[in-house]
Amino acid sequence: MRVLQNKMQLGEIDISQIKIDEKSRDDIPQILRGLQYLYTNAEIRGKLFAALEKAIPANIDKTNGRPGMPLWRIFVLAVLRLDLNCDYDRLQSLANNYKTLREMLGHGVLDEDYYYELQTLKDNIRLLTPELLSEINQVIVESGHKLVKKKRMTS
Repeated sequence: MRVLQNKMQLGEIDISQIKIDEKSRDDIPQILRGLQYLYTNAEIRGKLFAALEKAIPANIDKTNGRPGMPLWRIFVLAVLRLDLNCDYDRLQSLANNYKTLREMLGHGVLDEDYYYELQTLKDNIRLLTPELLSEINQVIVESGHKLVKKKRMTS
């Protein structure tokens, strides 16, 4: 299990370059813009990934066995599930069919047939315990405070 892919795949779009519909009033593009901000800010991303590493169970050998779902994907899907207050069936549909979300998850044109199974989503998202989510929330709140303070200083 890893936080991110080691290197980008052919046809994959860098998360900072994903074009998210700015005119949409739907909640999904707003969530994706927030995730994009978290990912593109190196300081926040470092703190976030350090927290996400704690989701890997102690009895898992990260160098042996089949690769698990990258923690970034688990985080993105967990954020969507919580923010949309949706069930796993809707989350599965979004993960398999929503183009911009798939780009945020790191899917390129070569793996457009990649399919998220319902049980895989359940098993992986449950790795983010309430305690871990609280820690991640603290990182996000702190970054939000810094962002608001920075905007006030430049206004």
